[in-house]
Amino acid sequence: MHIVIVGPASPWRGGIAHFNDLLARQLAVDHHVEVLTFTRQYPEWLFPGKNQKHPGEASLDVNAQPILDSINPWSWHQTANRIKELRPDLLVLRYWMPFFAPALGTVVRRARGSFGESLMIADNVVPHERRILDTPLTRYALAPIDRFVTLSSSVRDDLLAFRPNAKVTVSPHPLYDQFGDGVPMAEARVKLGIDRDRPVLLFFGFVRGYKGLDVLLEAMPAVRERVPNVQLLVVGEFYDSPDPYHAQVEKHDLQNHVRFVNDYVANDQVAPWFSAANVVVLPYRHATQSGIVPVAYHLERPVICSHVGGLGEIVLHEKCGFLVEPNDPAALATAVARFFLEGWESKLVEGVRAEKPKYSWAHFADVVTNRGS
Repeated sequence: MHIVIVGPASPWRGGIAHFNDLLARQLAVDHHVEVLTFTRQYPEWLFPGKNQKHPGEASLDVNAQPILDSINPWSWHQTANRIKELRPDLLVLRYWMPFFAPALGTVVRRARGSFGESLMIADNVVPHERRILDTPLTRYALAPIDRFVTLSSSVRDDLLAFRPNAKVTVSPHPLYDQFGDGVPMAEARVKLGIDRDRPVLLFFGFVRGYKGLDVLLEAMPAVRERVPNVQLLVVGEFYDSPDPYHAQVEKHDLQNHVRFVNDYVANDQVAPWFSAANVVVLPYRHATQSGIVPVAYHLERPVICSHVGGLGEIVLHEKCGFLVEPNDPAALATAVARFFLEGWESKLVEGVRAEKPKYSWAHFADVVTNRGS
C-alpha cells in the first residue's frame, strides 16, 4: 500500500510525534510510507512548555515533510494538494484535541477523491481540558473520516457518541521501545544520584492538573509513615505553575522525600529514570490512556495508577500493578505501602513481562492497514 500519515513527527517533541515515528517505521516494513508533518504545531503563546522541538533526537529515519501549519488555512490547502499529488491508498490522521480540527477536517475534505480510505487514530475525542467550541470542532474533524482506531474502549465510546455508526477498532497503545533497554537499578541510581536502598516512586511526564500530582503529594505523608525512607521522583516539564506543588512539599515537610526535575527528558535519558524506580505512579484524575504505561512496560516497571479511562484495560490489578480510585490520597497511599511492605515488586515485574508481547507495533500496523483486529 501507499500510506500517507498526517501529524506530528520528529523533530517535534512529545509522545504523539514519537508514536508517529514508530508507526511509520513499522508500516514501512511492508508498505510505502510518507509523513506530512507540521511547520507550526502550536503558536508559541498557546504552548505551555519551554520548547516544542527537540532537534537533537533521532527521527528513526522517518522522512517527514513539514507542510501543515495548524493556524494557517493556506497551508491546509497546500497539504491537501500534496495528498492529491501522492494519491495514497490510505490516509492516516492523528487527532488528540479540537484545536487541530479545522486544519485536519479541511485537509481531508479538500483532498477527498485522491485517496482510497481515510483513517483517524484518535488519542482523545473529549479533551482533558474542555472549552466552549470543543463539540462543533470535534464534529467537524470526525465527520469526513471513513474508519477510526482508538487506543482504549473509553475513547471508542466517546467517539460513538459523536458518530454512532462509525467503524471503530480498539487497539491498545504499543510499547515505546525507542528509549533503549533498561539498565541495572544500581547503575541507574548511581548515574542519577539516588541512594541505592531507598524505595523509589516515579511520576514521569509533563505536569498538568488532570494528572493528579497534587493527589500523590497529599498521599506522601501517609506513605512516609509506613515506608519511612521513600523517595518520589517528579520528572517532567511543568505545564502548570510548579509553585502549588512545591508548597505542598513544604506543608508536609517532604523536602527529603520529593525530588523535582522540571525539564523535558531526551530519549537517551528516559531509561535511567525508569530503571532507577521501583514503581511508576499515575494518579490521574481522568484519562483516556497514557503514553507513560507503554514506556514503563517496555522498561519492565510495574505501575500504580487511577482506575480511569482505559488504564484499567492495560494495568491489570495485582498482575502488572495496582489500580486505585481517583482523587483518593488515602487509597493511593495504601497501594504504595502495600507494594513495598508486601513485597509485590518481583511478582508485578513478571506480570509486566508476560503482558509485553500483546503491545507490538506489528500488530498495531496490521490494525491500521485493516489486516488485524
